[in-house]
Amino acid sequence: MKKKQPLADLRNNYQRGELAEQATSEVPLQQFEQWLNEAITQKVNEPNAMTLATVDADGRPACRPVLIKDCDARGIVWFTNYQSRKGLSLANNPFAALQFFWPELERVVRIEGKVEKISETESDAYFHSRPLSSRIGAWASPQSTVIESRTVIVSQAAKYGAEFGLHPPRPPHWGGYRLVPDYWEFWQGRPSRLHDRICYRLQPDGQWQRLRLAP
Repeated sequence: MKKKQPLADLRNNYQRGELAEQATSEVPLQQFEQWLNEAITQKVNEPNAMTLATVDADGRPACRPVLIKDCDARGIVWFTNYQSRKGLSLANNPFAALQFFWPELERVVRIEGKVEKISETESDAYFHSRPLSSRIGAWASPQSTVIESRTVIVSQAAKYGAEFGLHPPRPPHWGGYRLVPDYWEFWQGRPSRLHDRICYRLQPDGQWQRLRLAP
């Protein structure tokens, strides 16, 4: 049997880039868009995937991957079932954190802020742009609830497919959220664990304070 390598011995010496204050934008959204575009151009695996962390009414944290679907000066948008575990957590505690990890570029972006639902008009527009199977899936899956087997959602998909045909409406329990950032952090891996960390904190006057953090 091959000897197992101890987890404590797994290391990677980061050396693909650096992050200096003078090389970053004064506005964190612009810095984020630059890095996201570079991740897409460099064909990073799932560059639009982000980890969403929430805290429920009992103070218990949970995280899961979701996909960013829009970003602008108002915030970061994703879509999900409002009755899912994350949806119920956000209903009780509307603050959350996001993290993008692009290992091929040795970069991480962290974002924190308050979460709000987007308008029904925006949710409708995105829902109707999705593939038909995804629209039916939004009806078929009681997300985060216990089901007996996969047969349950397969039969539900068949049921709603027959009911709605090619034009399923958006379920009332499904739509978009927007995280409105008050904190951004950009992490660039560096050799010897002396990483670069630049953060932006929203000030009472609406301006962003840019700071360097110790790695």
